[in-house]
Amino acid sequence: MNLAPLADTRPGPIDIQWFESGTAVDVAHSTGIRETLAWLEGHDERLGVIIAHRPNRSQIRAIVDLLDLRPLLAEDLVEGHQRPKLERHGDALFMVLHPPFYIDSQEDVGFVEAEVIKQRNCVVVITQRIPDELSSLTWSPRLPTNTDLLRHGPESVLYTVLDGVVDQTNPVIEGVQYDIEEIERQVFTGDPAAPERIYRLSRETIDLQHAINPLIPIVAALRAGFDKHRVSQELQAYLADVADHLARISSQIGDIRELLNQVLTVNSTLVDQRRNEDLKAVSSWAAILVVPTLIGSIYGMNFDYMPELHWKYGYPVCVGLMIASSIILWFLFKKKNWL
Repeated sequence: MNLAPLADTRPGPIDIQWFESGTAVDVAHSTGIRETLAWLEGHDERLGVIIAHRPNRSQIRAIVDLLDLRPLLAEDLVEGHQRPKLERHGDALFMVLHPPFYIDSQEDVGFVEAEVIKQRNCVVVITQRIPDELSSLTWSPRLPTNTDLLRHGPESVLYTVLDGVVDQTNPVIEGVQYDIEEIERQVFTGDPAAPERIYRLSRETIDLQHAINPLIPIVAALRAGFDKHRVSQELQAYLADVADHLARISSQIGDIRELLNQVLTVNSTLVDQRRNEDLKAVSSWAAILVVPTLIGSIYGMNFDYMPELHWKYGYPVCVGLMIASSIILWFLFKKKNWL
């Protein structure tokens, strides 16, 4: 999976949004994380969403200190390179996602590492380790636009972000499926570059599985906590819909892997068939040349007493026999479609 390292570079922008009872509240341009946490303190009806784009280590450490996160969670955020997962650290719910993106020019799949932290009525999304191929991309998580959904608190943001990652996989699958159609044409035209292209696309599909399949237990864990955390029926229905989409996408990715294996098998079969056809042609010409070579080698022996050695018509008969045998064998192999 192609994830870029995290360096102490210039911090990216931080987007902050405030909501009260599901309605957006105007936020001053200079408002930061500290002011957001102070605004949320003691007001359960309020919701704050903080999105940090490409933060460096110093900026991540500042977020960790302001949220007073546990050391293990802080280490995961700073070091990164986490697999998609869902963990609880005290009052903080920590979720790692890898939104996929299809890079058409390279027939490649790139991933952004996104960490989501839900702590009380605040949700922080950190996007980092964006590969060079996606350097011009500023990925923002999908946020709820429905006021009724936002009234249900930070879980609505958590589920919507997860839903956005699942939906983000659809164009990736479409791009991979289009590549498979092109590869199938290559295979049946005998393009020698087809096997390498199949292998690279198989690797990308495996990476896509590693990014998407772990979301299934993540969604299952969230659904298992409905009763404990008193999640509303509306949010339960929303996450159930996300689970359905996820199951369908996971099945599509599995089908793509199976299809690529089939295409690779077909390519190997066609290569073997072409090799057999070439072998038939080579064997046919070898057999055609065997009889003249055999006659010539026999009469090339240095013996004084050989049949027809001093016969007047010996030479033309031998030449004629060579030519006749070659013509007969050529017609026989041609009839069997070996030539």
